[in-house]
Amino acid sequence: MLRPPATGSARARAGGSTGPRRRRSVVLTGLTAIMLVYSLIPLAWLVINATKTQDGLFTSFGLWFDDGRFALWDNVRATLTYDDGIFLRWLGNTVLYVVVGAGGATVLAALAGYGLAKFDFPGRRAVFAVVIGAVAVPGTALAVPTFLMFSRMGLTNTPWSVIIPSLITPFGLYLMWTFADQAIPDEILEAARVDGASELRTFFTICVPMLAPGIVTVLLFSMVATWNNYFLPLIMLKDPDWYPLTLGLNAWNAQAATAGGTAVFNLVITGSLLTILPLLAAFLLLQRYWQSGLAAGSVKQ
Repeated sequence: MLRPPATGSARARAGGSTGPRRRRSVVLTGLTAIMLVYSLIPLAWLVINATKTQDGLFTSFGLWFDDGRFALWDNVRATLTYDDGIFLRWLGNTVLYVVVGAGGATVLAALAGYGLAKFDFPGRRAVFAVVIGAVAVPGTALAVPTFLMFSRMGLTNTPWSVIIPSLITPFGLYLMWTFADQAIPDEILEAARVDGASELRTFFTICVPMLAPGIVTVLLFSMVATWNNYFLPLIMLKDPDWYPLTLGLNAWNAQAATAGGTAVFNLVITGSLLTILPLLAAFLLLQRYWQSGLAAGSVKQ
């Protein structure tokens, strides 16, 4: 006797699932686990070794704690007070470079990307080609020409020699360009103009909330690039008082190789741990803004 196919409600009553079945892949799960371990081992090594004394770093296993002493708080205190508290000075410099440099780069990228996406003007294709070409050029290739230009302007060994180059982010501009083109419907802009809103008011009151996921993404990328910037400050700065954290910790690490220098590897490791904490906090705090619009427009209503 033939029976009609079971409906969704009948399958649900029978214990079956009405939604799409999720595929499980052992290979992908294994690869994900390998990448997770690969990513967490350096962080675990940093946390574990930040709890050791200078001698404990060489007498204990690298991926396990020193049985003799837990020196994390002593290392933190010594890091913050070593050499008259120069670490806090380097931290303040890094925050300055990030707030002004990365923040300014995000604002400029948002404005330029919106303008390129929503306004038509002569030379637009040429600007697109220049932006794409700039994305392909590594920053190290521009470091020496930038140094020569800033040297003639008398800006080397000043904070501006680090901040001004950080204001330009071709990748952030391209990202905001493509994001604004898809996230902001032209009909909304036309309605705002018909209502008499100025272009600036339209951008800040209507477009900025719609561009928030893209802005946060560019901000995070710019923050990480500026916070971890090493090569540009290395060639631009000579005064240790203007060093960022990356350059300062490298100077501490190099002390052991200098004549009469004192090895402070425990402070270098603890300082490195303290250095990554603000980045972790920024990612955790901005994560919901970052993810909220990544799938915007991907589902047709």
